[in-house]
Amino acid sequence: MKKENIEAVETENTTPDARIELVKLYVKDLSLQIPEGAKAFQLEWQPELNFEINTQSKSLAEPHHYEVSLHLKCTNSCKGTIAFTVDMIQAGLFKIENLQDQPLEHAMATFCPNLLYPFVREAVGDMVTRAGFPQLNLSAVNFEALYQQSIAEKEGATIQ
Repeated sequence: MKKENIEAVETENTTPDARIELVKLYVKDLSLQIPEGAKAFQLEWQPELNFEINTQSKSLAEPHHYEVSLHLKCTNSCKGTIAFTVDMIQAGLFKIENLQDQPLEHAMATFCPNLLYPFVREAVGDMVTRAGFPQLNLSAVNFEALYQQSIAEKEGATIQ
């Protein structure tokens, strides 16, 4: 009988494992612009790639459901002339259970974007190639480092 009581106490004190499930993956916005038109294909191809990446998350009405979005803006220029700009928002509907506050924020800023980013890389690369430009391979992104940097910036802003 004592053994049963001990097991019950252990069960009460342990927290369930965190669970993150990608329920739905979708493209929220996608555009390709070639501002110079046909002139872009006559440029000497010495690309200068500039890309900005941001994440955003919000809770949804259904319990434990969150939308996490990854926004990528990629501009490729040749000698100061913009060849193309790709703007994409890849989103995911995530069900996240047994995480609260900071661990939840951390998961939505790092783990979820890591799941979304390969789809962004594939879609952007495919779109650029279909537009007639040489293949574009976006480099890997360290979302953990970006998250730590944003925390440091927030802490620096509150200290000043």
